[in-house]
Amino acid sequence: MSDVAVEPRPARRSRFLADLTPLRSSVDFRRLWFGQTVSWIGQQMTALAVSLQVYAITGSTFSVGMVGLCSLVPLVVFGLYGGAVADTVDRRALGLVSATGATLLSVALATAALLGLREVWLLYTVVALQAVCFAMNSPARSSMIPRLLPKEQLPAANALSSLTTNLGLMGGPMLGGAIVGLWGYQAAYLIDVVAFSGSLYAMWRLPSMRPEALDGGKAPGRASVRGGLRFLATRPNVRLTFLVDLAAMVLAQPRALFPAVAGLWFGGDTKTVGLLVAAPAVGAVLGGLFSGWLGRIHRHGLAVLLSVVAWGTAIAVFGLTRDLWLGLLFLAVAGCADSISAVFRTTMLQTATPDDMRGRLQGVFIVVVAGGPRLGDFLAGSVADLASPRWAVFGGGVACVVAVALIALKWRGFARYDARSPQP
Repeated sequence: MSDVAVEPRPARRSRFLADLTPLRSSVDFRRLWFGQTVSWIGQQMTALAVSLQVYAITGSTFSVGMVGLCSLVPLVVFGLYGGAVADTVDRRALGLVSATGATLLSVALATAALLGLREVWLLYTVVALQAVCFAMNSPARSSMIPRLLPKEQLPAANALSSLTTNLGLMGGPMLGGAIVGLWGYQAAYLIDVVAFSGSLYAMWRLPSMRPEALDGGKAPGRASVRGGLRFLATRPNVRLTFLVDLAAMVLAQPRALFPAVAGLWFGGDTKTVGLLVAAPAVGAVLGGLFSGWLGRIHRHGLAVLLSVVAWGTAIAVFGLTRDLWLGLLFLAVAGCADSISAVFRTTMLQTATPDDMRGRLQGVFIVVVAGGPRLGDFLAGSVADLASPRWAVFGGGVACVVAVALIALKWRGFARYDARSPQP
């Protein structure tokens, strides 16, 4: 009788905590995930170190802002191109070459710092080349995951990948700031070099992964960006994953207004801005830690719609609150909703897309993820100048919810999408 009484408790907990089955069942995925986790934290350390170094050299916030522009343009351009390359060549080889390039660029940053070089153009050039390596590496790595795991484990695998991303975004800059303060820029860059070894080792141990043969056994030829866009135009479910995400990131992205609202709404300073920036990442990390239930959801389209509605609603309520801790709570809820949406959108992209198209659509994914929030920053800033920050944030959240409702009404089949029978 006592065994019966105590047995269900750990089982109930395991239903809600992150599902580690992909890490246990696939050695290759485990290596890839661990390598990506370590290298991503290192990349975020380096990103902060570069920004701090540029500001130390120039004393200009405009110059620091140029760091983001130097990475955005290559991400948009080479994101699409990298996806096409990933659908043509051995993805393992592409991952190895691009990860090696990123490692050498971190070596270049460390060398320049050790030599005391203070050339901003050099930092900009390295940042742009790092973005090129990332844009080539990410489609290759993401399109390999469905080849390493069974379909039913993909939501759990994507939840673990999302957890990696958000842990890096939250912890990488904090570590980077501490390391630069203690030992200088070169220390952060050298640690990044060591961190990249995890990604290189994981890629090196993978088997060859050329794109799978087409129907009829014909090997895929040279992939084109245009071919991927044509495929996307004729596949509504896959296309709508991007459209719904753009509705969230463009219409309801309050990030650019955090410096203003920190003082106007909460009477705070730069520490308050830091809390506002960190809150969505904290919510996303919690969403990843308690993601065990996601694998039992089959209506992925409906889950995406509800998650983005939750994001828009949380942002709208944040625009109305004037209590800091309540505002942070709703930003954390928004971040959690975004992480859930990302899991299901990525899973739909992997399962409803043929293998020879996965790289190109992952390239489109990079463009949307890189460009959407920046368009959202521009829109929020413009509306705040024309009206007020309150209307920019609250109105953006409401506009996101309305846009998602219109999408759901226009394309009703998206809400009926079933992961057990994926249709692009």
